[in-house]
Amino acid sequence: MKYYIIAGEASGDLHGSNLMKALLKKDVNANFRFWGGDLMQAVGGSLVKHYKERSFMGFVEVLRNLSKIFKDISLCKNDIENYCPDVIIFIDNSGFNLRIAKWAKQKGYRTNYYISPQVWASRAKRIHAIKRDIDAMYVILPFEKAFYKTYGYDVTFVGHPLIDAISDRTQVDEYAFRKQYLLNDKPIIALLPGSRKQEITKTLSVMLSLVDDYPKYQFVIAGAPSQDFEFYKPFISNFNVGFVNNKTYDLLSISNAALVTSGTATLETALFKVPQVVCYKGSNISYQIAKRIITLKYISLVNLIMDKKVVTELIQKDFNTMQLKKELDIILNPDERTKFFLNYYDLEKKLGGKGASEKTADLIFKSIKT
Repeated sequence: MKYYIIAGEASGDLHGSNLMKALLKKDVNANFRFWGGDLMQAVGGSLVKHYKERSFMGFVEVLRNLSKIFKDISLCKNDIENYCPDVIIFIDNSGFNLRIAKWAKQKGYRTNYYISPQVWASRAKRIHAIKRDIDAMYVILPFEKAFYKTYGYDVTFVGHPLIDAISDRTQVDEYAFRKQYLLNDKPIIALLPGSRKQEITKTLSVMLSLVDDYPKYQFVIAGAPSQDFEFYKPFISNFNVGFVNNKTYDLLSISNAALVTSGTATLETALFKVPQVVCYKGSNISYQIAKRIITLKYISLVNLIMDKKVVTELIQKDFNTMQLKKELDIILNPDERTKFFLNYYDLEKKLGGKGASEKTADLIFKSIKT
């Protein structure tokens, strides 16, 4: 079978690569063509465009790059027609993927969506387009199935692929890891400032402002695979901090606490059982627009899934040095840390256990064969 997969960022690349591996178990001669990244490329097939070339965050940034986005949409449509796949698999990345899905459905292609757009967070009217344009939706958050049902759309909950990605990894040798990255033996506070230039620029300087206040700890930045070390150098030149590139899971596995930019990383940090403070700061215009269209009580996946405050969220003006220090002191407190661990174990149970990639691959393969 010929599979055309469209993922738009680092997390999509991870989940796309695991889905491809699972599809190969069902279809040993599977042929892949995709928009993704290094992890998908390592599985095999043909990369059309890397997510690093089209990573835009926020309303203002998208508007500035509209011309490039429309060129990519045109390129994608032409590429699909030339490839003529048996199925198109969309992974998150809704702004791009829903436009392609509308066109693809009209053209008669089979359309499957893995990892739903966050329609439950904003612009729920998109569900009508999803019902029209997507043949099958595979969701990874437990509350999404019930949410879609209220709109008369039956979707399949497959569990969260992060559980597979984390449980299947090889445990890092802590001593060797610290030696390789020139880390001392002090307990680690991991800094996860995000993957896009805009969010890193907004968050990392505030995170680093705490370094001198915690001499008994070492702060270590988790560099994103989408950014080179040169991008981080101006931020860290005046601080005594460690830097680890593209090894976030290994870093989290040996960390005592973490300061995390809102996104998938909040859930990854929770699954590694690391107490965290969630941080978010965008451009003022983007934030004001988002505040008016997003209807959620929380922004972090941890709190959304648990439907209660498990981790503190510092958003926009609340994300400052004083507030961040206050919250970091709390998560370093032994008594508070116990509460985190208990909540994190409950969170993992809600996510449905292992096998999301295999379940999704099996359903997609069976749907094509029938």
